[in-house]
Amino acid sequence: MINLPGAGVSLLVALLAVLGACQARQDHSPVKGGNMSRVAAWEGVVNAPEFPPDLEWLNTGRRLTLRALRGKVVLLDFWTYCCINCMHILPDLEKLEEKYPDELVVIGVHSAKFINEKDTEQIRQAILRYRIRHPVVNDRDMEVWRSYSVNAWPTVALINPRGKIVAMRSGEGVFEPLDAAIQQVIRHFEAKGELKRAPLDTVPEETRRPATLLAFPGKVSADPARGRLHVTDSNHHRVIITRADGAIQEVIGGGASGFEDGPFEKAAFRQPQGTALDGDTLYIADTGNHAIRAANLRTRQVTTVLGTGRQARQFNVPGRGTSVALSSPWDLAAHEGKLYIAMAGSHQLWVADLKTWEAQPYAGSGREARIDGPLLAAALAQPSGLATGGRKLYFADSETSSVRWADLGDPGQVGTLIGEDLFEFGDRDGTRPRARLQHPLGVAFKDGLLYVADTYNSKIKIIDPARGASLTFAGTGRHGDGDGTLTDAAFNEPGGLAFLDGKLYVADTNNHLIRVIDLEAKQVRTLEFTNQDMLARLDLERFRGRLLQTRAAVLRPGAATLQLALALPPGFKLARGAPFHLKWSSSDQSAVRFQVEPKAFDLGNPRFPLEVPLHAAAGDTELTVDAVVYYCDDKSTACYVDTLRLKTPVRVLPGAPAGLTLTLPVRRPPGIPARGADSQSARGS
Repeated sequence: MINLPGAGVSLLVALLAVLGACQARQDHSPVKGGNMSRVAAWEGVVNAPEFPPDLEWLNTGRRLTLRALRGKVVLLDFWTYCCINCMHILPDLEKLEEKYPDELVVIGVHSAKFINEKDTEQIRQAILRYRIRHPVVNDRDMEVWRSYSVNAWPTVALINPRGKIVAMRSGEGVFEPLDAAIQQVIRHFEAKGELKRAPLDTVPEETRRPATLLAFPGKVSADPARGRLHVTDSNHHRVIITRADGAIQEVIGGGASGFEDGPFEKAAFRQPQGTALDGDTLYIADTGNHAIRAANLRTRQVTTVLGTGRQARQFNVPGRGTSVALSSPWDLAAHEGKLYIAMAGSHQLWVADLKTWEAQPYAGSGREARIDGPLLAAALAQPSGLATGGRKLYFADSETSSVRWADLGDPGQVGTLIGEDLFEFGDRDGTRPRARLQHPLGVAFKDGLLYVADTYNSKIKIIDPARGASLTFAGTGRHGDGDGTLTDAAFNEPGGLAFLDGKLYVADTNNHLIRVIDLEAKQVRTLEFTNQDMLARLDLERFRGRLLQTRAAVLRPGAATLQLALALPPGFKLARGAPFHLKWSSSDQSAVRFQVEPKAFDLGNPRFPLEVPLHAAAGDTELTVDAVVYYCDDKSTACYVDTLRLKTPVRVLPGAPAGLTLTLPVRRPPGIPARGADSQSARGS
């Protein structure tokens, strides 16, 4: 939990603390004498301040007001998207939303800590990354924060159907107390006839985001011996192994969020981040599952080696294997038989023995601050990136906007290269204490220098540990995805770095890209992926794409042909080396039976129109055509995926045409301006 400087944690209305003793009471009597009954407390005495009218809203098509939400139970979540504790309560909020879909409205109040986080577009990216579906308001100048007397992230405020504040609470672990409180509020106001049961209409930002080959890649690591990279495709819940030229070699994880061991195709992760290679084993920080997973590159099997799958609720509790609880492991480094873990959730570095899997804190007391000193007496703040160099373990200490080090042997100290404290950040080159970073997430060590993903400045910087000096290396500092020279290229919240064959690879998180920096040529380019058939592991029984319906068609009995055409939006082309998955079926094979079965996922760059022979008999059926299309813009700098299902009712009648043509309309990626004629409707003839 992050507190503003000089402010302690307070409860504006301390109702939750005594909730347990009063849960069984359902007395609906009013206040009598000078004593407030438990039920009367749910009526509240403090009016919830209204939202200022000029704030920007996300995940909703309109501005919301508390007045218009009268009759609903409203829960405000004061958060900032850098904060690990804010991330930790999102599953609790989601559970509450699922439990009370008609009674509860959750509103995220984004009150930014960092300058970068004030930008509505960057908040939109965070909403997409964390898969937040409730409305969010950009409280960029902390007006709402101040009106509610909030002083810590995260803080939640519960508002009753009359618009009164009935409870506030700071910190994690909010589900149980809020669940009990919401039940009481619902009962009380339902009995009074003042509760409105109806879900809130929202417009999720995810409906406006194009499907990209990568989704918020968090980290990248290198395998110099094999000439390969490991890319954590975090929001696709998988790890991609690729050659340095972008040729995909392997995919670890089926692509669906979950927690499952087994073969690479079946294994499931939840928003993985850092990886570390030791021999034939790739260790994966399975951040969302609070676990460390081991991917055996020979047997192609994934096993869990550390973590229970649930977040640790106590600090500084060592353990072994799958019995030890972890808290948001964010990055890994393997060194001399040990696995070092950037444990962002507990503000520590941990270490595990690669043979025994005994794990314990290595550096940091668990207090969130920047305090140097002996390993376990030092204080860290959300360490999120690791690199080894000599006898030092370097780490990006994101919440203090610092790059720091911990000894890998004697004398066992923690020190700071660049950075000052929780609320001291910026974008300034130089030596300490003048130099400033803004929420760095990644570090890489090469030839005595540290390369830093200065995430919220959207730059790559170099730190000379010997001099304690920081210098901008690449990036304009403006959000963008342009390639070019080091000073012209742009990034958008890069989160991870790795060196391979003299080039620096960057996980450009908010651009959904991997960028390549050629140190010798001083150029930045975007890595173009090939062998994309390795990504096409879609279970069409769990179809999650676009469903399109065409008008009814007719066919004559006997031999006939289905002709499939493809319509790409202007300015786009099929991705080079990508698969083209196509599947066709008939709901009633006695009416239409296909003579050729589709190949699974790889049609070998089909030429369109594609003719599929069939046999028809009198009757009615419905044809279904499924397609997974990988396509890029003309320059191949940005690539996308469109998954669509086309359904066409068909009647077989004598005298009807002997052929049917269906056109698969690949959609223009949301947010990308149209060029020329751009028809996006399904067509059949």
